[in-house]
Amino acid sequence: MKLKFEKKYICFGITAFLVIAASICFYYLLFHWDRFSARIDSIVKIACPVLYGMILAYLLTPLVNTLERKFLIPAFTRKSKISSKKKKGIRFISVTLTIIIVILVVYGFFSIMIPNLINSIQSISMALPIYVNNLMKFMDKYFEANPDIENLVQQLMTTYSAEFNHYVNSNVLPQMESLLRTVSLSLISVLKAMWNLIIGLIISIYVLFSKETFSAQTKKIIYSIFPTSNANELIHDMRFVSDTFIGFISGKIVDSIIIGLLCFIGTTLLNIPYALLVSVIVGVTNVIPFFGPYLGAIPSALLVLMISPMKCLTFLIFILILQQLDGNFIGPKILGQSTGLTGFWVIFSITIFGGLFGVLGMIIGVPFFAVVYAFIKRLVEKVLRKRELSVKTTDYINLNYIDESRNMIPKDESLEKPFFKFSFKKKSTHDNNSDKKED
Repeated sequence: MKLKFEKKYICFGITAFLVIAASICFYYLLFHWDRFSARIDSIVKIACPVLYGMILAYLLTPLVNTLERKFLIPAFTRKSKISSKKKKGIRFISVTLTIIIVILVVYGFFSIMIPNLINSIQSISMALPIYVNNLMKFMDKYFEANPDIENLVQQLMTTYSAEFNHYVNSNVLPQMESLLRTVSLSLISVLKAMWNLIIGLIISIYVLFSKETFSAQTKKIIYSIFPTSNANELIHDMRFVSDTFIGFISGKIVDSIIIGLLCFIGTTLLNIPYALLVSVIVGVTNVIPFFGPYLGAIPSALLVLMISPMKCLTFLIFILILQQLDGNFIGPKILGQSTGLTGFWVIFSITIFGGLFGVLGMIIGVPFFAVVYAFIKRLVEKVLRKRELSVKTTDYINLNYIDESRNMIPKDESLEKPFFKFSFKKKSTHDNNSDKKED
């Protein structure tokens, strides 16, 4: 006797199994989140080289494409078409040139940065006793002119010196061993990160060589899972996300390099101390949108202030002019409308993602929120079009309501009540006549 399985019972059984499995997973996540997060962290640590390689390949793809399309393909295909061997040769040359350019840029940056940084630290350490001596002289003169404040400071020092010594002996000194252990572990983690970065660079070379193949395989998987219309929409969204991220990040890097060079030229001409160190700080922090210029200007100004207050004031004025130039001319020319966000949403995304993920969140928060903002905007406009309503934001500024015929009725400003209502009660003509009769 053959058993017959009806399709609806099979679907019911699969649905029941998936519901039970999802419930078990939810229970595990709810009550064993620490174990789950530990497993995720261990998986991420193991996959770090692969992740680094994918990120590096993603960031280096625009440079590889530019070298191929602008230089190599026109040079190798003047008389003949591109064969498969020529394609592989062009790809090999473009990837090799890209890796060489990146290595030379990184080497040049650190070869210039590290010696100047060491010299700056040495000069600061050598000049520090002079700064302390000048500060002590200033304090002595100030206390001589204000003996009451001197007595108050002496009382505070005698009161809290014993507590300070007790705190140092009981808390600071016992923690020195743990501090040294933390420093050693941090050094080991830095070495591991460098090793993962080297392995990631090797992986990125393989990814760059076969990026079209990986893209084609991804499209095959998407079209095999989703219907054609949904797959087309998903691939379009993925292209939009990629263009938004790579456009913003690459544009911001170029913008920061230009700002760093302009800062170095300006500080050198103005004879600002630590010109190269200050320019590197300003250029690196400029990668962070909106808050980056201020984050770089504050420590740089403190360094200059230790040498000369007037030079510090000159530096702050120069940085203010430079950032205005960047915000109004250089940045818009390079970045264009890569994010499509207003100033409020830029500050909002930096604040939220910076608080959640630190400096990395401040850098990628703007393009990530731009993608979310664009998706929400497209979804809202899609629903409005289905309801045959306007998708223009300007049509809703003075909107009062929409009637049943989908006509947009504007507000009558004459009927609006003011926030502060000032009114004077006028006397009627009847009251005026009664007043005259009484007179």
